[in-house]
Amino acid sequence: MARAGDIEDWANDEFGAAMLGDARLTSRLVSLARQLSRCPQTSFPQSLDAAQLKGAYRFFDNAKVDPEGVLAPHVAQTLTRMEQAPLVLAIQDTTEFNLTHLRSTEGLGYIAHEYLRGFLMHSLLAVTPEGLPLGVLGMKTWVRPIEQLGKKRLCKSKAIGTKESVKWLEGIEHLATLKSYCSDTHVVGISDREGDVYDAFIAERPIGVDWLIRASWNRRVEHPEQYLWPTVLASPVLGQTELQIPARADKPPRTARLEVRCTPVTLRAPANRQCEKLPLAEVFAIHVLEVDINDNVDPLEWLLLCSMPTHTYEQALERLAWYARRWTIESWHRVLKSGCRIEARQFGTLERFVRATALFAVIAWRVLYTTLLARLDGDLPCEVVLQPVEWQALYCRVHRTANSPNMVPSLEQAVLWIAGLGGYLNRKHDPPPGPTVMWRGFLALHEITEMYRIFRGNE
Repeated sequence: MARAGDIEDWANDEFGAAMLGDARLTSRLVSLARQLSRCPQTSFPQSLDAAQLKGAYRFFDNAKVDPEGVLAPHVAQTLTRMEQAPLVLAIQDTTEFNLTHLRSTEGLGYIAHEYLRGFLMHSLLAVTPEGLPLGVLGMKTWVRPIEQLGKKRLCKSKAIGTKESVKWLEGIEHLATLKSYCSDTHVVGISDREGDVYDAFIAERPIGVDWLIRASWNRRVEHPEQYLWPTVLASPVLGQTELQIPARADKPPRTARLEVRCTPVTLRAPANRQCEKLPLAEVFAIHVLEVDINDNVDPLEWLLLCSMPTHTYEQALERLAWYARRWTIESWHRVLKSGCRIEARQFGTLERFVRATALFAVIAWRVLYTTLLARLDGDLPCEVVLQPVEWQALYCRVHRTANSPNMVPSLEQAVLWIAGLGGYLNRKHDPPPGPTVMWRGFLALHEITEMYRIFRGNE
């Protein structure tokens, strides 16, 4: 979030090695990342001057700007960060961008409803078991052609390679390719119920790449109970654990008491694919079910399928904790949509939207990374995410002084100050600041830093 003259900054680290066929395009990408990250929720005319604005629209309109090329240097940096971790969770998820309100935008397809228009994005986010997002590993965008409306029922007869669900297989294949760049890191792909695709269970993968998928289908199994759910429920309870359920709009917070089971299961191929002679799938099932509930509460239940041997209560709890980190990618999507306001941009064509999304995906990751890093390792110096001029300006604004200290503040303290600029009250029982107040705070910090530069003569 600093100018290149301060010290080597994050934008150059994450985008400086982009191979876009023209050094000027790479330079423009770094400059745009630096400028737009200062105030990601504002419109381009608000965050860029006239020359920068013209350059931005030319950049996003340039056919040489390949979204994969934009993202590639950040993926390389993510892999470097992954090398420092013995285990990384690679979370897959799909999200929709609703652009129905932009009627003149070209190239859109239908999304959740026949009257809604936009595009879809499937992505991979690298996250540590503690919940720190290390970066984006891949991103795929597509549209559903309008002429395919009403033909969803025909998908069952199609080969997996022609369905949208092939994205889950492509995700596993992508992880297998990336594994060679971080050979000492164990990578576990995490998917929600949409990822319950039989081909994923039998896909080839190198040693050190595993998967953990939430079950959606009550599949046929090679067991006396014949189906997945009865087979798992017939296994003994290994123990109980508790989970804190936060309050919702109409329900108070509660402590859920969960029974834990795990057992190896042999899955049979879907009945409608018997002619393909697919092999059996050996998986490990982990099941939790809420007990001792009130009549007006729907019990919490997860059934996870895992490629890693899972036999003990402790192993089952570990897999459950991994799956609980899936919310991180949803938080990243929320920052991308609400914080960076992708759906409010007026680019005019799908291609421009996709190129911009690749850039803003990294900006959104950085906001989330800063927020969560402070929770996990708040004693770090704040210069791991802020330039000196930024934290100095922040300190002077918060303490209403013209003199900054010689000692660099901690990351935890700096994040609280930034969140305070975004409206965080830091009351005794408030949860830690989240991405929303952080991106608001970063917007205010940009203005404060600019004024600090002017008065200090740091141009």
